[in-house]
Amino acid sequence: MRISDLYQQLARTGAKEVHSQRLMRMWLQGLPPGSGTRRQKSEDFLPLAVREALPGLEDEWQRLARVHTQNPGEDGSNRLLVELADGQMVESVLLPRGGLCVSSQLGCAVGCIFCMTGRSGLLRQLGSAEIVAQVAIARRLRAVNKVVFMGMGEPAHNLDNVLEAIDLLGTMGGIGHKQLVFSTVGDMRVFERLPQQRVKPALALSLHSTNGALRERLLPKAPRISPQALVEHAEVYARDGNYPIQYQWTLLAGINDSQEEMDALIHLLKGKFAILNIIPYNSMENDQFQRPATERTRQIMRYLHSNGVLTKVRDSAGQEIDGGCGQLRARATAAPRNTRVISGESSLTE
Repeated sequence: MRISDLYQQLARTGAKEVHSQRLMRMWLQGLPPGSGTRRQKSEDFLPLAVREALPGLEDEWQRLARVHTQNPGEDGSNRLLVELADGQMVESVLLPRGGLCVSSQLGCAVGCIFCMTGRSGLLRQLGSAEIVAQVAIARRLRAVNKVVFMGMGEPAHNLDNVLEAIDLLGTMGGIGHKQLVFSTVGDMRVFERLPQQRVKPALALSLHSTNGALRERLLPKAPRISPQALVEHAEVYARDGNYPIQYQWTLLAGINDSQEEMDALIHLLKGKFAILNIIPYNSMENDQFQRPATERTRQIMRYLHSNGVLTKVRDSAGQEIDGGCGQLRARATAAPRNTRVISGESSLTE
């Protein structure tokens, strides 16, 4: 379902534009759409026909996405397994300091070999209404002032729905434009479409290697664009928007953590309007990839930073519960007996 479908539903009840916008704002804030305000009760604002139709609409909007399980982490994160209206599951993550990571697809077609989501392939696209519904339900749990499109899926492969969601969140959703982060492996359509938008989000680019051949092996179905070309296109967007690009680098022991890679990174990113986010791999038992030693990660960060590349280490939220993107859904699908439901929501038990 798309956002336009929600507006059409409201129009059929007799809601005018001013009514629809207020109802949408309430929903996006995690409140029942028919909520009043401190200054005005809903019955003093909404037409009778709209008020009578609201219970049915609220029920349908709540079914767009509901929290199936909550998985709090010691770092203040809370990984949510979200059930959609058709019974499929996606993941959202409440991050410390008011952030939320949302999914844009069920599965993913890029097939990154270190990503659990990519192993299932693409099952279906999420509609723009399903994307913003993740924000609405998250705001029932805590305040959300930043949304990153880094959950399940490649946002560029669902571009129209993602841009619709970004536009709504950056206007009626009350989220600052640069607090909306569009993450991509580097689809050229992103560099064409994002500059044309009313709401121009921050951009995060999954890099993972400076070596084109290695990057193709790690991201087998990503567009065949060299890392150098990607950085050139991203630099234009960063300078035009006066906001740095976030380059994502999942650190894999013995694969992309060599001194050669680090020196090539310095050559590629030094002087660029950019931040490099080093993300140590979230290892699972019997995994073919391993997380580098903590000291090695620190050495890399210090080396890059001291050589002119602004570098930060970003641990995946939920390390202690094997909560990397796609892992919760995989666990729920493989072992539903481990899920304990409480009052319509649930928590994983080990």
